Amino acid sequence: MRYLFDTHVMLWFLEDSDELSKKSKKILMDGKNELFWSAASFWEITVKASLGKLELDKGWQAQLEREKKMNRIQDLPIYQKHCEPHLKLPWIHRDPFDRLLICQAIVEDLIIITRDKHIQKYKVKTVW
Repeated sequence: MRYLFDTHVMLWFLEDSDELSKKSKKILMDGKNELFWSAASFWEITVKASLGKLELDKGWQAQLEREKKMNRIQDLPIYQKHCEPHLKLPWIHRDPFDRLLICQAIVEDLIIITRDKHIQKYKVKTVW
């Protein structure tokens, strides 16, 4: 199966947080799954940190890169084709980062690992 991390999922994964569901942990640890990390989520983290809405440990970027390498997490760039579904995407959720993740999941046929109830209302595959 092919999965896309929601931003909060990656942050909790890096912290080895109890916030992650058992099902999510199982998916993330299963070496048979393809895991993807969107540039949109990295962008979201840097925006929120610059606004003071998110506090990050020093060296978080190096830790992220180590975890991605160890867990075979693939980078997912933002392409123009990822923006096209936005034209018909209902305005259930106004968060631009989440909306882009939804569009990427649609285009790339990915399942979003998320606890976000708003994302789960879209016609996109999710798991928690």
